[in-house]
Formats: sequence, C-alpha cells, structure tokens
Amino acid sequence: MSLLLGALTLGFIFSLLALGVFISFRIFAFPDITADGSSALGAALAAMLLVHHVNPVLATFAGFAGGFLAGTLTGMLATKFKINGLLAGILVMTGLYSVNLHIMGRSNISVLGSSTLSTYLDRVGTALTRHNTLNVMGWEITSLEASLLIASFLFIVLAGCLMYVFFQTNLGTAMRATGDNHEMVRALGINNENMIILGLGLSNGLIALAGAFIAQYQGFADVQMGIGMVVWGLASVIIGEALVGTKQIGLSITGAVMGSVLFRLLVAMALRLGLNPNDLKLVTALFVFAALVTPELLNRFKTLKPRSFHA
Repeated sequence: MSLLLGALTLGFIFSLLALGVFISFRIFAFPDITADGSSALGAALAAMLLVHHVNPVLATFAGFAGGFLAGTLTGMLATKFKINGLLAGILVMTGLYSVNLHIMGRSNISVLGSSTLSTYLDRVGTALTRHNTLNVMGWEITSLEASLLIASFLFIVLAGCLMYVFFQTNLGTAMRATGDNHEMVRALGINNENMIILGLGLSNGLIALAGAFIAQYQGFADVQMGIGMVVWGLASVIIGEALVGTKQIGLSITGAVMGSVLFRLLVAMALRLGLNPNDLKLVTALFVFAALVTPELLNRFKTLKPRSFHA
C-alpha cells in the first residue's frame, strides 16, 4: 500500500514537470532540454534555503523563480541571439550543473531535520486524525503518507485550473498562437520572441517547482537528480494525449496529469516485479520510443485497404 501511495504522490508531483514540458514541446514546439538542469536547480535552491531555516513556502517559491530565470535565459539565447533552440537548452543545462554545485556547495544536500512542507503536512495530518497511522480498507498507512497524497492532489488540481484559465486570457491565447503560427502573430503586432521567452520561463518554472517538491518529499537534493527529466515529462505528455485523444487545451492539461500518474504507477509496478533500478532509464527511453512510434504505426495500419482478389 505504501508503494502505491508513494507512486501516486510522485505522479502528482511530477505532473508539474509534465505540464512544464507540455508548454515547451506542445504549445511552442520548442525542443527545450533545459528541464534537466532547471529541475535540479529548483531542488538545490529549495534545499539550500531550507537548511538555513528559511520558510518552506518561500524556499519552494525560490525554486520556481530560479527555474523561471533559467527558462527565460534559454528563450533569450534562442530568440535574441539566434542560437538554435536545442543548442540553447544544452548550453543553459550544462551551465546549470556548475550553478547547482555552487548553490549546494557539494554534490548533494540533505534537508532531514529541517522544517519542510512534508513536516508541516505531517503535523497537520496528525492534528486532524489524532493518530500517526490510519486504517484504510484494511491497510495501515501513516498520516504523513495520506497528507502528502491529498496535498499533492489538491495542488496539482489548482495548478491545472490556473494553467487552463491562463491560456484562456489574451496573453495565454497569444502564446498559443505563437506556437501555432508565429508569422501571423507578428503580423498582428505581437512580439513572438517575448512570447517564447515568457513561455519557456513558465515551463521551466513549473519544472523547477516539481524539483523543489521532490527534494522535500525525498529529503535531499542531488546535482544529478535532473538527468532524464525531459524524457519523463515527454512520456507523461504522450501517454496523456493517448488517453484523452484530443488537443483541446483543457483535456490536454488533464491528460498530462493523468499520463504522469499512470507512468509513475507503471514504473512502480515494474520495480515491484523485480526490474533492476539500474535499467530504469533505459526502460523509460524504450517506453517513450514505443509511445512515439505506435500512433503512427496504428494510423498506417488503419489506412491500409484490404486487397481485392479477382478470379
């Protein structure tokens, strides 16, 4: 039961990563791999501030702000300096590795013993239930596990709703239009470069926010914890698109969240069945490859017409 609750909680937290990747890859069709650096940046900033007894909410927000700045830097390199988008992301991601080391002072930093969002939620859960453990359908779970799951679910619902409302505003509509047809946007007098910069800032802000939450959930931040985050986020988005079967913005956001949760459950099941953790990244890459090519293969199969034979 603890494995299931942990997988669901991580799935909701990683939904922020999926939403960030959704903005860059689907809204702007921008191959941004800054995520590998910005997720670790959010974790490093939050952890460093937490060990210095900064309020967990402020530390978490600092992680978001750091990711936002990293994303805007990538956007500026791509738009203002005319650097290839993929290369711009590589440059920022590479630079963030050293930045994260300077922030933490070493390769990893523990927040155990510091006040975090997890410790706050544990206190709230214990105060509400007056017990450290709960009995749910015959399974015993801790108040911390229940509190983390409920809080992560409520937060991602709020984040998804805010994201949906934002993309219905004039600014959000302009960002979506920039991704669809940047030449038309320029003809309407909208600075498409600024839209890309802002969009990548929001994308990496959400990704760094996920990193800040993960650091507090796991109890530590590591300079290499961001490796493969782009693949994880993209896998969630692809699974979500397959589940909802439409590109309507509201359902796409919902699908990204569903894809993240389902992907984490699949990973938990694989580990439960004996998958070597060292093979997890390889299996993830293969899974994403299969998710990318399967829709095209299915479309080709549907378009094939049965041959008619004549005597």
